[in-house]
Amino acid sequence: MRVIVSGGGTGGHIYPAMAIAKGLQERFPDCQVLYVGTKEGMEAKLVPENGLDFQGISGRGLPRKLSIEIMKAAGTNLKALWETKKILKEFKPDLVVGTGGYVSGPVVLTAALFGFPTLLHEQNAFPGKTNKMLARVVKKVMVTFPESAKYFSSEQKIEVVGLPVRPEIGKLDRKESAKVLELETGKTTLLITGGSRGALSINKAVIYLLTKLKEYPDIQLIWATGSATYKAIIEELESQGITWRQKNWKIVEYLTNMPEALALADLCLCRAGATTLAELSAAGKAGILVPYPYAAENHQEYNARVFEEKGAAQVILDRELTGPLLWQKVEKLIFNRFKLEEMGRRSAEVFKPGALDRILNICQQTAWR
Repeated sequence: MRVIVSGGGTGGHIYPAMAIAKGLQERFPDCQVLYVGTKEGMEAKLVPENGLDFQGISGRGLPRKLSIEIMKAAGTNLKALWETKKILKEFKPDLVVGTGGYVSGPVVLTAALFGFPTLLHEQNAFPGKTNKMLARVVKKVMVTFPESAKYFSSEQKIEVVGLPVRPEIGKLDRKESAKVLELETGKTTLLITGGSRGALSINKAVIYLLTKLKEYPDIQLIWATGSATYKAIIEELESQGITWRQKNWKIVEYLTNMPEALALADLCLCRAGATTLAELSAAGKAGILVPYPYAAENHQEYNARVFEEKGAAQVILDRELTGPLLWQKVEKLIFNRFKLEEMGRRSAEVFKPGALDRILNICQQTAWR
């Protein structure tokens, strides 16, 4: 079997595409997978680093406001159609899978127009513009959230599959994870992360949170500040006289042991990207979610509201986030073991396990054989 996968622009599109690609290679040892992305996007670096064949094409997102940039972007994307046609002619795929982002537009559209079997995977509760458009021409649309089905014109094409996560998420032992992180097993643990670069609004509010948590040595803290703000955050903590090097606090720039951190955590403060929430569900953890306010179509708030409605998380909008409000939310949860466990159970029920297997089954059923 020969498969093209395509997705780009953000990690939320790239990582699911890579998971599908690697899953196909593992299930079908003779499967040849080609990842098609933009030449300048982050996928051009990430995909080869993960051992997958990569081919770059032109591609550019359309500006939201009418301007000369729209004409430039249209020209670039027209070029991408011709580049994709050449790749399809040379690679001759049995299946093309798109996971979103503007690069998957020309790839999936061209493949569908030339009669190649095509699939989409939509990660968010509110679909992106590209996937809503492409849904009209593909064989099936695989969705993470059942709530997203109503936004597609062809609901008969919808298959609820979930979102693949790292296989170790939700399977690690709490005691062993505590050893890896050099923390204690029995203490209630708060995990804070805003992504690899960090979330400034969250980090500022957490500084206030630390002024309260320092009075509670039985509460452990794991805080990944992100690369963009780490230095400034440490300087601010020191200027306020907050002793941040404490035995029960682990404050780092980037967390390399996220599966272990999730295994140890009782409450997670984070953004509401689909991958983050899928991992939260796989680990069965309660959440306080602060959706990224500039995400396309505000999809992170839609994602967060699903978890909130199911009793798995509480939501604070970024524009409303303050240190006192965050402490108010954390205080009501962190000392209530029953509430944390109940939210964790509800979180585990949001997504069913086995997303990758369901996706691979649909790939196998859809591809030419």
